[in-house]
Amino acid sequence: MSTTVARPPSPLRWGAGALGAIAAWAVVYSKLIPFSEWVVSLLPVERESHLGESLAFFFYDAPKVLLLLALVVFAMGVVRSWFSPERTRALLAGRREGVGNAIAASLGILTPFCSCSAVPLFIGFVSAGVPLGVTFSFLIAAPMVNEVALGLLFALLGWQVALAYLAFGLAIAIVAGWVIGRLKLEAWLEPWVLQIHAGAVVLPQETLTWPDRIRAGLDAVKEIVGRVWYWIVAGIAMGALIHGYAPEELLASIMGRDAWWSVPAAVLVGIPMYSNAAGIVPVVEALLGKGAALGTVLAFMMSVIALSLPEMIILRKVLSLKLIAVFVAVVGAGILAVGFLFNLLFA
Repeated sequence: MSTTVARPPSPLRWGAGALGAIAAWAVVYSKLIPFSEWVVSLLPVERESHLGESLAFFFYDAPKVLLLLALVVFAMGVVRSWFSPERTRALLAGRREGVGNAIAASLGILTPFCSCSAVPLFIGFVSAGVPLGVTFSFLIAAPMVNEVALGLLFALLGWQVALAYLAFGLAIAIVAGWVIGRLKLEAWLEPWVLQIHAGAVVLPQETLTWPDRIRAGLDAVKEIVGRVWYWIVAGIAMGALIHGYAPEELLASIMGRDAWWSVPAAVLVGIPMYSNAAGIVPVVEALLGKGAALGTVLAFMMSVIALSLPEMIILRKVLSLKLIAVFVAVVGAGILAVGFLFNLLFA
């Protein structure tokens, strides 16, 4: 009786398939403008009307952002195959303040955990002996300065804006985490979190092959894009309405450079909202197209993805209200500073 031994996946075949898929992605991406115009031409609307402008914006931006998101998430899913949560916690445990904050914020770029992952990650960090301030540096950077935000800002607004956003976002994560760490607020954690026994972190021993890493990228696309695509579509729909209907004069009065209160107002408006970088960047693009100030719009974006009310509700399971208030105040102050600085630098 013979047995069939399954052959291991061929790295060459998986690599060729990945390259072919990327080539197909590039072809589809290059045809988005004629596709959007073709779709609008089939509809009973005037192309130059407000509705026509909104629809053209939507049918171009929706597939564009989804394609960008899929490509960026796939690439970073492959990269993250070297950075499991256990390995991330091990790298951060025992780090000194300052150095630990910088390492944590940098790792946050490579590990774009969403709000729903905040509680288990926070517990894992605390149980591994990671200082509270270092933990906050990671949790600030992960949603705000991740590869999705940077990739979309680069594609939509240019490398200068993406690089400045990276620099200021990392500065907020590092400084805010350092400040919280210096305040020594561990007693403001929920009591049950403090009682967690700090155990050793065991790193995975298996060696992943390239087919395994490509699968990790595909799994990341399936999980992340599948989870957030409706937020993206909703954000693009809002951006399309702004693009087609919102009067430029109104936006200039709310988010213009001459209104000193526009940055704090944008932050306050953004906190109650819930979205992620992929969903809010199209709104940013539309607002900028209507003449809004770059710093004010980016402050709005940062507040939505780093200080959202739903995330605060989730974190309430492990943080006291006092610690949440300190977190919001410190990060909010950093976002305000970034908004004002961006308005000065990109005026």
